[in-house]
Amino acid sequence: MNNNRVMQLSLSFMIMAIMMFSFSESSAFAHPHPGTILVEEQHNHDAQTEIMPLDATTGLEKTTVFFHASSYNTLPWGFVEGKIENPVQGHPVIIQIFKDGEAVHFAQTSVNENNQYQYKFRVLNSDSEGQSTKIFDGDYLVKIFKVVYLDQRNQV
Repeated sequence: MNNNRVMQLSLSFMIMAIMMFSFSESSAFAHPHPGTILVEEQHNHDAQTEIMPLDATTGLEKTTVFFHASSYNTLPWGFVEGKIENPVQGHPVIIQIFKDGEAVHFAQTSVNENNQYQYKFRVLNSDSEGQSTKIFDGDYLVKIFKVVYLDQRNQV
């Protein structure tokens, strides 16, 4: 019972910290990883974004972020979340997660009235006997696709 309370408090703290960093105009995150993580030279935590025009007014914005599930992770959930600066309403956010170039997870989530999205997924399973199974472990690339207006004046 005490471990569950500690896990809930840790998760609540992480969510509050994430929310504090999510108030910028345009952002995208994939986590869990509390605190600072030393990153090898092959990658960093900076989001890479490109926009591919769909027509004269809209485009497909692709953001690629790094996600690391530590072998020491004890939290059950991972998150992909962010805020879209200029979304085209009615289009979901598409999320693709890759490990070593192979697709391992796909999802779609809606954009709320504040132009934010969040997708929560299991990274760790625990059974009734207390045995844990890691669903995600190691380094992943997360590709996030959003339909956006190319010119902010076209927003509805």
